[in-house]
Amino acid sequence: MANTEVDDSTYEEESDESNIIVDLEGLQDSLEGPDTILQVDEEQREKLVRLPIGRVRNIMKMDPEVNLVNQEAVFLIAKSTELFIDSLAKEAYKYTIQTKKRTLQKRDIENAINNVDALVFLEEMLE
Repeated sequence: MANTEVDDSTYEEESDESNIIVDLEGLQDSLEGPDTILQVDEEQREKLVRLPIGRVRNIMKMDPEVNLVNQEAVFLIAKSTELFIDSLAKEAYKYTIQTKKRTLQKRDIENAINNVDALVFLEEMLE
């Protein structure tokens, strides 16, 4: 496996929303065309689903059998958890749309778990 460094600051959440607004306004002035605006929206959306690496590391270290945690392992756990949450939310959203609602609710997640074979292992977890 290649040695790679992961910068913790790329996965930490922004604490001040005004910074985000100012950054977007500055970016939007320098960007041209609708394709670049869509790219900025996608980057903002990705920032919303990122898990903080430091917190993931702390959760991993809570296990008494774990002494040291490799930075690459923390990154992989965080990324796989992000992808899992994204997948579960998309599946649950399908059931939200079927009921013509706009708010994702617990019953939508339960429907996704009960009807998607890959999510069967989560049965009875929401109770």
